[in-house]
Amino acid sequence: MKRILTAIVCLLMGAVMSGAQTVDAKVCDILAHPKDFDGKIVRVTGTVVAGFDEFMIRDNSCKQSVNAIWLDYPIGTKAKTGPVAIITLQLAKNSPGQATLISATPVTLDTGGDFKKFDSTLSASAKTSGRCLGCVRSTVTATLTGRLDAVDAVSLEKTGSMFTAVKGFGNLARYPVRLVIQSVANVSENDIDYSKPADLGDGDVDLGLTADQLKRAAAAYGAQGEDNGVDVGFTGANTLRSNDGAKGSGNSPDGLLLIVTIDGDRVKGTAISEAMAHTGTHIADLRESPMRRNLFELEGRAWGATVMSALTNKEKTLTLPGGYVAWNSGWTEVDQKKQLPGALSGYLTQWAGLSR
Repeated sequence: MKRILTAIVCLLMGAVMSGAQTVDAKVCDILAHPKDFDGKIVRVTGTVVAGFDEFMIRDNSCKQSVNAIWLDYPIGTKAKTGPVAIITLQLAKNSPGQATLISATPVTLDTGGDFKKFDSTLSASAKTSGRCLGCVRSTVTATLTGRLDAVDAVSLEKTGSMFTAVKGFGNLARYPVRLVIQSVANVSENDIDYSKPADLGDGDVDLGLTADQLKRAAAAYGAQGEDNGVDVGFTGANTLRSNDGAKGSGNSPDGLLLIVTIDGDRVKGTAISEAMAHTGTHIADLRESPMRRNLFELEGRAWGATVMSALTNKEKTLTLPGGYVAWNSGWTEVDQKKQLPGALSGYLTQWAGLSR
């Protein structure tokens, strides 16, 4: 009997250890079959980007609508790297839907030497003239190990007037895959040259430029004293939330909470209004038509509003991470028609790793 019990214990321990084994994978393989890796400890290499509303490891050759895996640190991590401004979507307490269960496998971050280089490199701000929102000095190539969470497809579902499901990770819940970082290795720095504009894209992007665009973005936050499910905080947004995957504690008129997090240490003064024009446009678009637009289209419209806010603030220039110049007060009308959509389409495809 004792031998049988010992054998059972050994089998159980073996199963647990097997479940915790690290799986080597490529970014594109994970994005092609996300649920195959759900809940597993994965080791993956790629370009890591921390920008305005990105914190991700990407591979632009994947041919997906989102060619990147969102990154988060475990709860309680003190790190500098992360996005400047994101919106987390969460079902409200009064939503008739059910929260999406997420793997509860705990992850502890190794903050050793490679991590320190990773964190300091990705959080170093670029030195530029004019407004540069979320501009970092470098990206890095690195090997990341951590727990991978995945959904088959991102979704923001609504039944009648109420939101009933949020499926996805990261900004706007539009990333089908997330890696909760456990360790970092093989870090190499890729400096960005901001002394000249980055190459233009094809210019095929809808900026949503209308006369009332900024008013629409401002109205999305609700009137003073109105509880419309939008919460704005000025802190970092690079770790898991304590109630990750669960319903929120507050109610919302449509059953959806939109938690706007803006890093107040990295966005100051009039730059805050530009960041809030961006996130306000996202809020308005999502509530107007939850799944009508993909992330490329949502970001194009939000950056259009950001440019309009920069013009209102009389900015001489507006540069995006990677060196994409979205606005220059010295442009002629001909320049504007070419440079603005060209810069934004290039930024969205090359920097943000998005496809139409």
